[in-house]
Amino acid sequence: MNLVSFSYLMLGVFLNAVAQLLLKAGTNAVGHFEFSAGNIVPVGMKLAFEPHILGGVICYVISLVVWIIGLSRVEVSIAYPMLSIGYVLNAVAAWYLFGEAVSMTRLAGIGVIIIGVYIVARS
Repeated sequence: MNLVSFSYLMLGVFLNAVAQLLLKAGTNAVGHFEFSAGNIVPVGMKLAFEPHILGGVICYVISLVVWIIGLSRVEVSIAYPMLSIGYVLNAVAAWYLFGEAVSMTRLAGIGVIIIGVYIVARS
């Protein structure tokens, strides 16, 4: 895998991670909700016009385009495991931005992910 191909994949992963964080920020802004027949339209509208959620959807769309470009250059058996880096990015960002707990068990799992992605990337 060359640097350009790797860059496309990592940009896609990064944008996907940002999308997740924006969606979480959007749901935090909206608050807890339940979908039911009586409130699907008002809750749906509230979610549809929440700026963080709109930003998350835009990041998803861009990440999809970038990811497809990356897939055109790299075997899927190498590219797909790279998505796991998004778990690492999101765990760290969620800890920093949202105060979510990152236990030793999660850190161990993150370490395993990093090692696994490294091994796949080098194959």
